[in-house]
Amino acid sequence: MKSSSAAAVPRAAADRGPRSRIRRQLPSSPWLFAAPGLLIVGIFILYPFVSTLINSFTDKRTLIPGEYVGLDNFRELLHDDMFWIGLRNSTLYIVGVVPALVLLPLLLAMLVQKHIPGITFFRSAFYTPVVASIVVVGLIWVWMLDERGLVNAVLEAVGVGSVGFLSDQWLLLGSAMAVTVWKGLGYYMIIYLAALANVPRELHEAAAVDGAGSIRRFFTVTVPAVRSTMVLVAALSSVAAFKVFSEVYLMAGPNGGPAGEDTTLVMLVQRVGTGLTGRVGYASAISVVVFVVTVALMLLVLRADRKEDA
Repeated sequence: MKSSSAAAVPRAAADRGPRSRIRRQLPSSPWLFAAPGLLIVGIFILYPFVSTLINSFTDKRTLIPGEYVGLDNFRELLHDDMFWIGLRNSTLYIVGVVPALVLLPLLLAMLVQKHIPGITFFRSAFYTPVVASIVVVGLIWVWMLDERGLVNAVLEAVGVGSVGFLSDQWLLLGSAMAVTVWKGLGYYMIIYLAALANVPRELHEAAAVDGAGSIRRFFTVTVPAVRSTMVLVAALSSVAAFKVFSEVYLMAGPNGGPAGEDTTLVMLVQRVGTGLTGRVGYASAISVVVFVVTVALMLLVLRADRKEDA
């Protein structure tokens, strides 16, 4: 009996030994797994952010380190006409794009959610612009909207006449908005499809029994059920619209359209801060303003959502 009990003690101790060693190693193990991701975030996100913030208070240029100038760059922004033009266009972009990207993808998702013959083809067709290169998409639309493009050829054929989509300030900005909406429809449609899949059918059936039509069921059942998703789409599309660059750059050119009147804030950052004589410090100040506005947009959307919940 003594020998068996004596043998059990070392065995139990041996079983506890590796477990205790493993338990001592666990606190550091998660950091080892997270280290590569944290390193990437630090190099490509945190460091550029901190560097931009520091440069915004200097007169740094591309080949000149620069010196500390305090708030001079931000004071100059207040008297820079191009900055106000860029702020105006970026704000108008939000007003023109966000409502369309909140509502149209929802209607599209409700359409493709139905089980009808050939709907798989339409789902793929609606999502194709999302995976297409923005450069290719921009060039295609430029060719279509050019004075000798397909759209003007159709308008001339029906007797309307040629329209300067790419030469008029407001038409050019509206055309760029249309491209942004067209390219983003499929992406937000997928988000809405996931939300609609979680809406109980019983709610629609109960509303139909009460005599509610399709439009009434949309506002009383569908919209409340996907409201949180609509807030998410509004936040994502607002930030993307305010930081728009590619669509306007491809359609308006590097100068920002006629007299630069279609320049956005991100285009202004690219124009001012690049080249051998680029004003990196001033461009960094504009970037800080863009960051502050995008954060403010996110907070406004979240605050509006919380007020509705209350």
